[in-house]
Parts: sequence; structure tokens; C-alpha cells
Amino acid sequence: MKPSAPPHWRVDLSLVLVALIWGATFVLVKAALAHISTILFLTLRFALAAAALLLIFGRRIQRGRLPQTLRIGILAGVCLFAGYTLQTFGLKFTTPGKAGFLTGLYIPLVPLIAFALYRKLPRTTEIAGILLAFSGMALISFEPGAWRIGLGDFLIVLCAVAYAFHILVLGHFAKHADVPGLTVVQIAMGALIGAGCFWWVEPVQADFPAIVWIALLVTSLLATAFAFALQTWAQSHTSPTRTALIFSLEPVFALAVSWQFTGEVLSFRAALGAALILASILLVEVRRSS
Repeated sequence: MKPSAPPHWRVDLSLVLVALIWGATFVLVKAALAHISTILFLTLRFALAAAALLLIFGRRIQRGRLPQTLRIGILAGVCLFAGYTLQTFGLKFTTPGKAGFLTGLYIPLVPLIAFALYRKLPRTTEIAGILLAFSGMALISFEPGAWRIGLGDFLIVLCAVAYAFHILVLGHFAKHADVPGLTVVQIAMGALIGAGCFWWVEPVQADFPAIVWIALLVTSLLATAFAFALQTWAQSHTSPTRTALIFSLEPVFALAVSWQFTGEVLSFRAALGAALILASILLVEVRRSS
């Protein structure tokens, strides 16, 4: 007998928890990057997470479905690691609050990329949401009086594109995949990519004060192993649209934590841009959910 689907509130609450965890780690990661190079940090983060997931899910991986799981997991892992690399590099050059809101651009990007992949024309509300999101991004990112975007903000926008692809990949395949296997493979793929390039992509810095160890443990075990296991499970019971809607809470959590611990406050211009991005997210996703 096929197991019954979990209650919707449990799935939604799981995704809210994932958004909270991710939003809360922006400040921690930025502090750690003062002592360790970006790709090395991500390699260690993904390797620790993959080891933890293998211990937890190793016996539950369905060997007969391994070829399919590997194909999907490798694709998801490439998108995921690309997003994290761009985001972590971007955090070196921008604030945690701005990074959180710009990362949220992946949500209105999902229907745009879905159109490019599946030739499904975006609705009027989706186009309006994309325009609102771009306007908000411009207010946050472009320097007053100069039409140029900061390097950190630009990298975070590219990160949002990678995250949009990751959500679409999971949304398309997770319902028919081996969830434990897919969870392990996508994180292990990130660790392998990092191990193959951390030593030549950038100068290696490897200081390990307490803040780096804390950041590694929190991000690998909580924000990667636990969060992505929860996301992969939840997306096997809900749609990419609903997932994206709930993840719109991430930038709000990011700014709240940054305000609490670093005193970051957005300027009026940046706050207006953040409001436009949130409005675009809610316009696109609430309309699609109705």
C-alpha cells in the first residue's frame, strides 16, 4: 500500500524552517570568510554534510534506482554548488541583508526559466513580478548617481539564477526519485566539485579560529545536511511554486538576523528596493498558487 501524503501544514512548516535556517546563516558565513578562502570553506561544508547524510541515509538508498538518482543528483548538485559559490563570493563584497534580498530574486526567476525550458508563456502577473523584482534589484544594487552594480551584488544575482535552476530540477524530478539517494548525491557532488577546484581557483587561506569551526558545523550539519534533506523530502510532496513562495521568507530572516547581530539597517532607497522584491515574489507566487 502506498503511504499517505503528509499533511500540508507539515510540509509547509518544514520549508519555513529551511528558509529560517538559510536566512540566519548569512551573518555567520560572512564572519567566517575573513579567515578561510571561499571554495575551501564550501568544500569542507559540503564534504561534512555529505558524510553526515551518508551515515543517516546510506542504508535507505535504493540501489536499483541508483543510475537515475545519480543523473538527477549530479545535475542538482552542479546547480546547488554554483549557487553557493556565487553567493559566498558575493558575501565578501556586500552586506548580509542585501545578499538575502537579492538571493530572493530566484523566486520570480523560476517562471521565467520555466518558460525558457518548457515554452510555457509566463502570465501577465509573472511578467509584472519580474519587472518589479528587477526594479528592486536596481534600487538595492546600483550606486546612486552611477549606473553600475557592485561586484558582490552582481554575484548574488547570478547565484539567484543558479538557485532557480536547482528548484526547477528538484521540482521536476523529486516526486519520482529516491529521496534519500538524491539528497546524498547532490551534496556529495558539491563536495567533489569543490575538492577539484579549491586549490587553483583562488589563493588558499586556511585559518581555523572558533568562528570558522562554528560556521562549518552549523552550515554543514544544519544548513546543508538537515536543510536539504528536509527540502528534498518536502518538494516530493509539493510544487516548485509553493516551495518558492515559502522561501520568500528567507531574505526577511536574513535581514532580521543581520540587524540583530551586526546592526545593519537598509537605507530608504535599499528598503524600497527590498519591498519591491518581496512584492514581486508575493505577486508571482500567490497568483500562481490561486
